Amino acid sequence: MRHTPDYAVGDAEWVKTLVRENPWASIVSYVPGKGLVASHYPVLLEEDAEGIVLVSHVGRPDERLHELGQHELLVMVSGPQGYVSPGWYDVSPAVPTWNFAVVHAYGTPELLSDEENLAVLGRMVEHLEGPLPEPFLMTATLENDGYARRIVGGTVGFRMKVDRFEAKEKMSQDKPQAVVDRVLDRLREPGPYENRALADRMERVHHPRRGTENA
Repeated sequence: MRHTPDYAVGDAEWVKTLVRENPWASIVSYVPGKGLVASHYPVLLEEDAEGIVLVSHVGRPDERLHELGQHELLVMVSGPQGYVSPGWYDVSPAVPTWNFAVVHAYGTPELLSDEENLAVLGRMVEHLEGPLPEPFLMTATLENDGYARRIVGGTVGFRMKVDRFEAKEKMSQDKPQAVVDRVLDRLREPGPYENRALADRMERVHHPRRGTENA
């Protein structure tokens, strides 16, 4: 990530909220002899842990590709993001930009046992199914539970205490409020760059009370 203080976020609670709301992550490691290795999996917070602790899993054989547990891992989580046209500003001069929220989290993971991994997978399903009117839970029936236990061996769970992180949230904070409001309107209009999720995120940054009501 670009090493400037612009839009930098140092708040661990901000990071936790981003992960809760956007659990899809890119996992990257450098493996001697192989170079960079990248995978993509959902991640979950260990809510009762001190600091920021992520739990997840990889499908076999990704644990061997990453040499999981033997060295530092980079986990990247992004929130809503998208293109912002200078034509929306109604001011000159102006240039195109991209708004985004992202965190780069670093740590060395520890591998989980099958039982620990199964528990994490169950919590992850509960987290993702929770918003649905009829959640489909892994342990809802004996059949589901038995199936989950049969397939858990195809994954390797891990727990990663975040040793350090870099985070940024760029949501047009450098623009006058009138410009921000025009961008919000355009992001909510039908068209090639309609992006209501990004608009809602910007709303929370610029109008916290109103953004909370819209969330």
